[in-house]
Amino acid sequence: MRWHRLAAIVRKEILQIRRDLPSLLITVAMPLLLMLGFGYGVSFDIRHIPVYVYDRESSQQSQDFLKRFQASEYFNVMKTVDNYQAVIQALDAGACRLAIVIPVNFSEQLKTGGPVSVQALIDATDNNTANVSISYSEAVVQTYNQQIQLEWLQRHGQARLQPPLKVDARTWFNEDLESTANIVPGVVAIIMAVIGSFLTSLTIAREWERGTMEQLVSTPVTPLELMVGKLVPYFVIGLLDTALCAGMAIWWFEVPFRGQWSVFFLSCTLFLIVVLSLGYFVSVVAKSQLAASQAALIATFLPAFLLSGFIYPIDQMPAVIQVTTHLIPARYFMTIIRDVFLKGTSLPLLLDDLLALALFAVLLTILATRAFQKKLS
Repeated sequence: MRWHRLAAIVRKEILQIRRDLPSLLITVAMPLLLMLGFGYGVSFDIRHIPVYVYDRESSQQSQDFLKRFQASEYFNVMKTVDNYQAVIQALDAGACRLAIVIPVNFSEQLKTGGPVSVQALIDATDNNTANVSISYSEAVVQTYNQQIQLEWLQRHGQARLQPPLKVDARTWFNEDLESTANIVPGVVAIIMAVIGSFLTSLTIAREWERGTMEQLVSTPVTPLELMVGKLVPYFVIGLLDTALCAGMAIWWFEVPFRGQWSVFFLSCTLFLIVVLSLGYFVSVVAKSQLAASQAALIATFLPAFLLSGFIYPIDQMPAVIQVTTHLIPARYFMTIIRDVFLKGTSLPLLLDDLLALALFAVLLTILATRAFQKKLS
């Protein structure tokens, strides 16, 4: 590899980037838009579930029970209706996700110590919200049950019974259980995959469409020098975008960063080599900017979004899909970046994932280099 030839290719590509203003704007606008879009638009924190109430008894006891739902941040009691048909219509119209129906003899059955059935009607068109509504409702009812049992024991002069088992749960790494802390670091991986592969997918295809490939072929530059020279500017741009996204995650979205910056940028470097090499390979094969950009987005964004663990936990996927995810480089980088941000995991514990990224980087670099032939056919 001759450094003066490499420097010439780098300089040529920088001039090309400066002349291609739309692509340059993409490198700045897309990370910002994706960070803001995913950071604010994607959330698994379900709160303020709209609730309708049909209290058939309207007693002090039933109102005390309903206040438990009103006091919870997870529920928003929108309206109290006076007939069952209004409850059905509210669920059909999507005005509420949960409807609570209290029976006529609610307080009387509580006084006698018998079981009381409170009906909860749940809109399960969104199964995730439905499951969360059920869990939160059961938690409210359980708390109310404990209070009723304690009052009954006190009225009958009995000592308070302690439950035989008590769970003392402590959350680590994401103490407030905020989905933003899980999503935003993953967005960094998505942005790196999309930006890196999209921009480099235009490098060789642009030469074919502008008729400058003959000049490149006639030069003594080697395929490796051409590849490295064309990818170096985009590598620098990728690192700058990564730093921008990391800064937004820490100071804008207030995601804790507990790891080492050296480990973070080492993993980012390996992943950038992977996606840049993949985009370059697509550009060599496609020979068309439109086809290359579309193929690059399909090859990076969809696997990184669906099969990396960004949205869906890998261990909950079918066995065949779990095996397939091992072929997705973003899977390893997603694990690394979340562990570095939230856990502060050290380098030795991330070694397996880093080696996997390094292997992908070597294989794709070799593949991309050999794919380019100094021929016009």
